[in-house]
Amino acid sequence: MDARGFREAGHRFFGRTDLVRTDPARVLEIDDPHDLARARALAPLFDAERPGALPTRDDIDAVVLDFDGTQTDDRVLVDSEGRELVAVHRGDGLGIAALRRAELALLILSTEKNPVVAARARKLQVPVLHGIDRKDLALKQWCEEQGIAPERVLYVGNDVNDLPCFGLVGWPVAVAGAHDVVRGAARAVTSTPGGDGAIREIASWILGKELS
Repeated sequence: MDARGFREAGHRFFGRTDLVRTDPARVLEIDDPHDLARARALAPLFDAERPGALPTRDDIDAVVLDFDGTQTDDRVLVDSEGRELVAVHRGDGLGIAALRRAELALLILSTEKNPVVAARARKLQVPVLHGIDRKDLALKQWCEEQGIAPERVLYVGNDVNDLPCFGLVGWPVAVAGAHDVVRGAARAVTSTPGGDGAIREIASWILGKELS
């Protein structure tokens, strides 16, 4: 909900509201961290009822992308002047453009402070935060600034430094070839490796036939 509206109204039923029919067996009131822990423990059981369940446009409001290992194959070429080069996949660019047209919030979030990350972000017309030590804190702050609930965020990662972000969002996604621990913590795993069109694959999950 909008914080300002909540403060003005003094209660949570303000502005445009609607009724949503829910299954009592799947409803859990979350009032403290213990309730949240129980919800997270039960979530995989409900996901198991939908084998291979993948996110759709109805499930998410934002896509946050790691860079190295997800948009690249995690290799870096270094020339004699010390300049670094990476290879990216054109299909990923197409997928990201489609996500942008679908009006999903997008962000590239990287630990590396590297000009190539910023250059790729400019090419894709996607905001970037790089050189970030605590990616989870940066992601939480970004969600607050954008007014996006973390459970409506899909985060794509490949290595252990992505795990804190996995614990924050509703849709943690690992690319094929990610670290074993990361794949185990993910809610979904691509069939395509990072740097080989994994982001394009994720875009097709979300947009389906709308992806062109």
